[in-house]
Amino acid sequence: MHTFLGIPTQVLFGQLTLGLINGAFYALLSLGLAVIFGLLNIVNFSHGALYMMGAFAGYILLQVFGVNYWGALVLAPLIVGAFGIVIERTMMARLYRLDPIYGLLLTFGLALIIQGLFRNSYGVSGLPYAAPPIFRAPLQLGFMVLPAYRAWVIVASLVVCLATWFTIEKTSLGATLRAATENPVMVSAFGINVPRLVTLTYGFGVALAALAGVLAAPIYSVNPNMGADIIIVVFAVVVIGGMGSILGSVITGFALGLCEGLTKVVYPQASSTVIFVIMIAVLMVKPNGLFGRAA
Repeated sequence: MHTFLGIPTQVLFGQLTLGLINGAFYALLSLGLAVIFGLLNIVNFSHGALYMMGAFAGYILLQVFGVNYWGALVLAPLIVGAFGIVIERTMMARLYRLDPIYGLLLTFGLALIIQGLFRNSYGVSGLPYAAPPIFRAPLQLGFMVLPAYRAWVIVASLVVCLATWFTIEKTSLGATLRAATENPVMVSAFGINVPRLVTLTYGFGVALAALAGVLAAPIYSVNPNMGADIIIVVFAVVVIGGMGSILGSVITGFALGLCEGLTKVVYPQASSTVIFVIMIAVLMVKPNGLFGRAA
């Protein structure tokens, strides 16, 4: 058996692959958080609950309306994104001129309400959500057998993350969004409806969380607590990458997933805390995060 630094290569590459899968979810969820914070300066603590709503939306679409996985992958983000738009218009819009702590407290309260409603309706047991038949056959990688669905999650997450980064950083639409958040009065003078841009941006960030929820449902099952279990790690990813940095969130999400997988091989006891140790180390050296800009 081949080894690398005394570690069997099958074990090493297997854990790194699993870490890459976790990193795909970290990247996709932190991307939604970074979009909302970077463009709107809102710390959206309800992001984990909206991720859970996305998974439940896919489950309900299947069980009640007979919508298959591919249909849910499109409809669930639209439904939850529309819910996010309602939240932004009825609640968040009233807090923009206040201290950001009010927005954090509001979204934290919303997260508790949403989780409580789903917990009371569906219990705390995981509900199964089957992967599409096309992904039933496993992939033979040599060092491990990888379920095809997990490979699809990595590819889908990477495509969505890069497309979002390109749209915000490299297109005229992204330039307009950034300008609207930095100088809304000037942008309004050009006839652009800034409140509508803000609302759609918030809805898009929420839709990204819901998309991650649908992608996660066949792997982790559908559970009211699934958002609470991951959101703290995702916040750590965003802080390490730099609050509001789109590219930083994507790169850091995948990189920390790999670090987590490597830690499970070298020192399994630290795998659940390694991300937070890295966060502390980064903040001591670069308080704005690896890709963050100084205020």
